[in-house]
Amino acid sequence: MRVYTIASGKGGTGKTTIALNVATALATLGKKTLVMDCDVGMANLELLVDFGGHRRTLHDVLAGDAEIDDAIYKGPGGVDIVPGGLSIRGFQKSNPDLLRRVMDDLPGKYDFVIIDAASGLSKEVIVPLALADEVILVVNPEIPSIVDALKTKVIAETAGSRVESAILNRVVGEKTELTRDKISELLEVPILETIPEDANVRKAAAMKIPLVLWKPEAPAARSFKRIAAKLAGERLPEEDVAAARARARAERLISRLMRTVLGTGRKRQGDGRREVP
Repeated sequence: MRVYTIASGKGGTGKTTIALNVATALATLGKKTLVMDCDVGMANLELLVDFGGHRRTLHDVLAGDAEIDDAIYKGPGGVDIVPGGLSIRGFQKSNPDLLRRVMDDLPGKYDFVIIDAASGLSKEVIVPLALADEVILVVNPEIPSIVDALKTKVIAETAGSRVESAILNRVVGEKTELTRDKISELLEVPILETIPEDANVRKAAAMKIPLVLWKPEAPAARSFKRIAAKLAGERLPEEDVAAARARARAERLISRLMRTVLGTGRKRQGDGRREVP
C-alpha cells in the first residue's frame, strides 16, 4: 500500500480537486484506492462528489466514536471515500493523533491511499504529512503559493516524510506566472504534472462528479489521469495511441524524404546517361 499526502501551504490551490480526481483515476485503472479528507477543520471533499447519504465521517473516527470501516463509502468510478465531516462540534471532538491507528488498519485493503491534508501548519496538518510514504505539494504559479509550499515542505521533512514532487495547478500561461522550471528550482523538487486552468473543473464540481468521469477528455482531466498513471507506473491507453500516431507521422515523413532523395538521384543518373547531339 502506497500512501500519498496531497498538501499545500495555503488554501485555494486546488488540492482537494486533485486528490479526488487522481484517486478516481487510479480506481479506473483497476487499483484499489481510498481517498481521505483529513482536513478535519475545513473539510469539503464531500461537497465535490456525490456518494449517497452518510452517517459517519472521519470526525467520528478521530473522536473514537466509530471505526474507520464505518466511515468508508463507495464513490463514483469505484473509488472509496472517507469524508471529513462538516460540523464544528465534530471537529472539536477530533483527535488527529488517532489517524495513526486508522492507517494501521488499512494495509492489505488498498493499493493506494490518497490523503487530502489541511492547509497551514497546525497539528492536524503534521500528522497526515508524517504518515505519508510521499508528500506531493500542490502549488499555483505565483510567489505566495510557492513561499507557503516551502514552509509545508520543511514541516514534512522535519516530520520524516519525503517530498519528491509537486503539481503545478491552475496554469493560465500569462507572462506574470512563474515558469515550471523556476518553480521546480525554488522548491528543489521536480514538477510531476502541470494542470491548466479549466472551466470544466468548476462545472464538474457543480455536478458533484469527478472531472475524470464527467468529461474525461477535458484538459485538466487528462492531467489528472497522467498523474494517476505515473503514480501507478502505467501508461494510459491514449498515450499509447498518441505514441503510435507520432510514429506513423514520423514514418510518413521519412518516406516522403526518401522518395524525394531517391527521385532526385534517379533524375541525376538519367541526365548523366543522355547523349550529346
